[in-house]
Amino acid sequence: MNGDRGKPLGIVAGGGSVPLHVANAAAGAGRSVFILGIGDEADDRITAYPHAFLQWGQIGRMQKIFNEHGIEDLVLVGNIRVRPDYRKLKLDMGAVRVVPKVISLLANGDSNLLSGVITLLGDLGFKVVGAHEIAPDLVVAEGLMGRNSPDKAARRDIDRAMQAARAIGLIDAGQAAVAVNGRVVALEAAEGTDAMLKRVAALREEGRLRWSGQSGVLAKCAKPQQDLRVDMPTIGPKTVRAAIDIGLAGIAVEADRVMVVDRQTVAAEAETNGIFVIGDQLRGELAT
Repeated sequence: MNGDRGKPLGIVAGGGSVPLHVANAAAGAGRSVFILGIGDEADDRITAYPHAFLQWGQIGRMQKIFNEHGIEDLVLVGNIRVRPDYRKLKLDMGAVRVVPKVISLLANGDSNLLSGVITLLGDLGFKVVGAHEIAPDLVVAEGLMGRNSPDKAARRDIDRAMQAARAIGLIDAGQAAVAVNGRVVALEAAEGTDAMLKRVAALREEGRLRWSGQSGVLAKCAKPQQDLRVDMPTIGPKTVRAAIDIGLAGIAVEADRVMVVDRQTVAAEAETNGIFVIGDQLRGELAT
């Protein structure tokens, strides 16, 4: 991205701290930044930068604001808690012009939806770039994050959970899975990773899942067909704390295809509580 140094950057921000991290990285590289926060999703901390807030359906307003600031490059980043209901959208004139495309996009699965958004923004004159291209320090490399490492049993669980996460990714269902003692016990669906971990906790409290001490692994990986410019999977301190609370031995994420928020806190929490966090590569066969 060196050729883009100095070009203004637009950020369409959902929730969480990643949009602000990307803005800081861009500003540090000499780029001016303008952030458009989505409805009630965006973190108030984006107000540290030139900003505005917009509601779902205000495509024309988005285009107008970014054009006024000379922005061509866009990053779409941050959590979206509630998928918009196209039947209730209040469309502005800019959106009305592309209504058939918008409705078609919202009817698709996540991967097709996000790829369609990139195409739509391209038609409006924008180039979508990945958060990881602006802030490469967000991406998890292969290896340990902290000093704790997986034992042989955990290695087996890593392979099981990673393969399970890859399998559900192929059908655009989710990005994460949990394996304990060689058995896949949870798969992520529309509820997201945090809610999946709460489900594992509930199953353990009910006695339907049993293990002693710290055992099992949460794995998270990108869907094979995923466009990482707009939907790179993410973990952060909240993920680590949830894994600790339910007694997992560690977290494994796909190296080079998953981001970590607040890396220092993640490593410190993991070390203090005796769990591992590791960037790993998907393997072709399940461990036996």
